[in-house]
Order: sequence, then C-alpha cells, then structure tokens
Amino acid sequence: MTRTILRPTAFVDAPFGHDGKVARLAGGMLWFAAVELLRLDDSNRLSRSELVPVEGVEASFDDDMAAQWQAITQPRVPLQLGERTIPLDQPRVMGILNVTPDSFSDGGSHDSVDAACFAGADMTTAGAAILDVGGESTRPGARTVWEGDEIERVAPVIERLAKGGNAVSVDTRKAGVMERALQLGAHMINDVSALGWDERSVQVAAASDVPIVLMHAQGDPQVMQDNPRYDHPLIDIWLWLEDRVAWAAERGIDKARLILDPGIGFGKSVQHNLALMNGLAAFHGLGCPILLGASRKRMIGALAGEAEADQRLPGSLTLALKAAEQGAQILRVHDVPETVQALKVWRGLKDEALTPKLPL
Repeated sequence: MTRTILRPTAFVDAPFGHDGKVARLAGGMLWFAAVELLRLDDSNRLSRSELVPVEGVEASFDDDMAAQWQAITQPRVPLQLGERTIPLDQPRVMGILNVTPDSFSDGGSHDSVDAACFAGADMTTAGAAILDVGGESTRPGARTVWEGDEIERVAPVIERLAKGGNAVSVDTRKAGVMERALQLGAHMINDVSALGWDERSVQVAAASDVPIVLMHAQGDPQVMQDNPRYDHPLIDIWLWLEDRVAWAAERGIDKARLILDPGIGFGKSVQHNLALMNGLAAFHGLGCPILLGASRKRMIGALAGEAEADQRLPGSLTLALKAAEQGAQILRVHDVPETVQALKVWRGLKDEALTPKLPL
C-alpha cells in the first residue's frame, strides 16, 4: 500500500483576506497556504513530491491523509507540569541543565547541587518554561553511566527545583532514574532512546501520568555517528516516530502524553540534520507536540568554520527560529536568555502581523 506524507509549507504572515486559502498550524500562530505531498512507493521510499494549494486540498485525501490533516490543524493540548500549565500555542523554551562532568558543551559547569539549582533558577527567571535535568552525557562517543551514579547526580537537583515550583523534566534512558525522579517531583520524562534502551522504562512511563518525550536516535551514543545512513531522513524518521507512537500506545501510554523529537545530531550527518530542519513541519502530521534540540550541536560548527561549542550561539538562535517558523512547540536550549529574547522579537512580529488593520 502506498502512502503520502503531508508537509505544511508556504507560510503566510496572517490569515486575513485568505478565507479557505490558508490553514492554521496546530492551533498556533502560523498559517500555511500550501502542502507538499510526499508520495511514497510500496517500499516507503519517496517516489515523487507535489506542491498543492490548501484551497480544496481535502477533497483529494484518502483516510490516512485526512487523519494527518486533522492532526496538523488541531490545537495541541497544554502541558500540565505540576502546578504549571504550559500552553503550546507558541514556542516554549526548555532549559538544558546537565549535572555531568562530560557533556559536550557544559560538562562540569554545574559541579555542585547549589550551582545547578542556582543555574536552573536563573533559567526560569529568564523565561524557561521547563528545566531538563540530565545526569548522563549522550554526546557522540559518551560512555554509559551507572544508574546509581546518575541518580546521585540528578536526585537532589530535581528535588530542590521541583519544591521551588519549577517545571522539571528528567533527561534519562534508565527506568530506575525515571522512578526516582518522579518520586522527587519531576513532571516530565525526556528519553533520547524513546523508551527503548531500558526494557523496564516503558512500564515506568505507562504507570506515570506525566508527558514523555520520544526521541529518534540511530544507534547508541558510542557508535551513532559512525556513518549513519537513511534513504530519506525526513521520511525514515517520520515513519519511525509514527511506529514508536503506536508502540507506546500498545503498552498503555496515551498519545496525548507524547512529545516527539526528531533527534538532531543523534545518528545523523550534517546533511541529515539540515533535511530534518527544512522539513520539520511534516512532523505535525503525527499529532503530537514537537520538541527540537539543536542548541550548540556539531552541525553548527561544521557550517561555521568549526566553531567550538561555546561559540555557537548565533547558529543555535538561527536553528531555534527556523524551528519556531515551522511550529515547533518546545525548544531545548543551553542559552535561555538569548533564545527567550529572540522569541520575544519573533512573537512581536507575529503579533503585529496578526493585528487586524482598519482601513484608512
């Protein structure tokens, strides 16, 4: 059976005067006037693509395309993280808080509980909606950390930040770390293995009531950058995430709790990452919020004269705004104040465009 993946495109500043010619993306601040139809063959490989206007497009949809269209255009439900309600009608910032000695960008920066908690508080004050606390580096080549060490790193930080009223996510692949983090008040699970590394993690996730981030990665960190290959990265990863959502549902995890991350830099070349960034809007067809983590990634250095990780802020902001322009709901970043400022300016532009103008 052949399939078609829908990718919203031809974004317009405002819908005024375009009745029936534009559609709203995921209940957010973006409208689009065209859809790229990515036609797949019997082997799920791209056979051709067509660019068609939104006006009248639904008349040609089969049931699968109609379901994607509904997913693309329906609003995303706000996240309930403890006492905090986080609407997803505009991009929100997730601050990266690594309590590790070896993360690729900020390893060792938060070498005590106090330092980590002060950094987290600063991120919240600067505008981060969520703090993502991780105790194991998953950079290319990183070694696995023993579960007990990881718990020792993250537990006191999560406990203090959660008690302080912050919305806290735990960034881990391990069921034991998830369990302890949830006991201490974590409000979200962010798993770079999409609940696949630890066979017990899906049980922990299913028994909880928190949102869960499923991220795509090709291979474990030790080997994921050893010549990664795809027929078509956007299509391959879209189909993989679709399967993973179904897999999670079969194991008792409501789709309404899932957030999807295409996994920039995790088993992908620079070209693969660029293709994902350019096609990001297609993932709305899976019906879940999109999380994008491209902050300070190696692709920026590769495109910008081998800039070191701490010199990649301009590139990180470029990718964050590219994601915002395609409707990504959560941006996972190291540089919270700068990203929040960039999004405030972006929001100002959107607000002006979406303010009806009276005739002179």
